[in-house]
Amino acid sequence: MSEKSKVAVLRTRPESVIEDYKKLMRMAGYDRFLKKGRTTILKNNISWHFAYPGANTTPWQMEAVIQCLREDGYDDIVCVENRTVVTNAYKGERLNKYTGIFKKYDIPVLYNFKEDDMKWVKYEPKGEMLVLDKIFPNGIYIPDYFFDKNIIHLPTMKCHIYTTTTGAMKNAFGGLLNEKRHYCHSEIHKTLVDLLTIQKEIHSGIFAVVDGTVAGNGPGPRTMQPVVANLILASGDQVAVDAVSSKIMGFDPANLEYIAEADKKGLGCGKLENIEVIGEDISGLNLGFTVGDNAASKVGDILWFGPLKKLQKLMFHTPLVNIFIFGSAFYHDVIWYNIKGKRIVNSFQKNTEWGKLFSSYD
Repeated sequence: MSEKSKVAVLRTRPESVIEDYKKLMRMAGYDRFLKKGRTTILKNNISWHFAYPGANTTPWQMEAVIQCLREDGYDDIVCVENRTVVTNAYKGERLNKYTGIFKKYDIPVLYNFKEDDMKWVKYEPKGEMLVLDKIFPNGIYIPDYFFDKNIIHLPTMKCHIYTTTTGAMKNAFGGLLNEKRHYCHSEIHKTLVDLLTIQKEIHSGIFAVVDGTVAGNGPGPRTMQPVVANLILASGDQVAVDAVSSKIMGFDPANLEYIAEADKKGLGCGKLENIEVIGEDISGLNLGFTVGDNAASKVGDILWFGPLKKLQKLMFHTPLVNIFIFGSAFYHDVIWYNIKGKRIVNSFQKNTEWGKLFSSYD
C-alpha cells in the first residue's frame, strides 16, 4: 500500500475513558471511513457470556462509541449480536452491562440468528477466496442485513488459542458466519482474510475501536489472565489495528498468518514500518504476552491441526459435534469458571479501578 495506514493509540483511565474514546475516534478520522446517512452497525464482541475482564466489549467502550456517533450526526445506530455453540448472546449482553446502555441511548439490538431480524443469503464474492468457497462448496451464506451498512467492530486486546491474537479481523467471524463457523477452525487464518475481502465488498464503511483498558494474556479468548493496560486503539484499517495491537501484546505481526496474508492481498497494512501510529508512542511497549494452552486448545490441536484432522467432517459435520460442544461448555462454564474464573472476576471488580467502573454500570 502506498499511503501509510493510521492507527490511533491513547492511554486512558476510568475517570476520562469516555472522553478519551471520543478523542481517539476523531484522531483516527473515523468519519472518513463511515458514510453519513447509512445505518451504522455496532458489532460487539462477546467471547464469553460471563463478564470476564479482557474477554468482551466493555460497557465504557460501547457507551463512548455511541456518544461519539450521536454527537457527530450518526443517528441510525444498531447493535448486531451473534451467538456461538458455547456462548449465549442474551446472557452475554445482560451480564456484560450492555442492556442498560442500549436502553439509555435507545439503541435497537438485532440478532443474526433470529429470522425476524435478518435472513442468511447466498453471496458470491467478487474477490478471490482462499478457503471459504472450499469449506462451504454449496455456497457462502451471510446476513442480508449487513449489506450497504457501516460497521464498527468493538473487540478487545487479547490472545487466542487458534490465531495467537484476536481483534478487529476476527470480530467478523461471529457476525458474518452462521453457527457452522466451526467448520473453518482448521483454516482460521485464511478464513479471516476471506471475511475481510467480503466485508470490503458489502459494507459502506468499516472501522474498529479496540479496548485494551484490560487486556487478556494467555489461552484466550476466555481462560485468560486479565492485565490492566490502560490502552485504547482505533483505525479504519482492520489489518493495521490488529498488527499494532499484536505488537503491543508482544507478538511480531509479520509472523501472524492472518495479518501477513491480509497485507499480501492488499486488504490493509500489516507491516509496522508502513503504519503511522498517532497518539501514544508504542515503540518501547511490549506487554510480553504468551498464549499457552488450556484443555480446549490441547483438544483443538489434536482435532483441528493434528493427527485427527482427516476425521473433521465425521466429528464436526455430523451430530457427533454435540459431544464436543457439551465438552467445551462444561469445561469453560462449569469447571474453569467455578474453579478459577469467579475468583479472578471478584478480585478484579473489588481491587481495580476498571472493575469498580464496571460495577457502576446498571
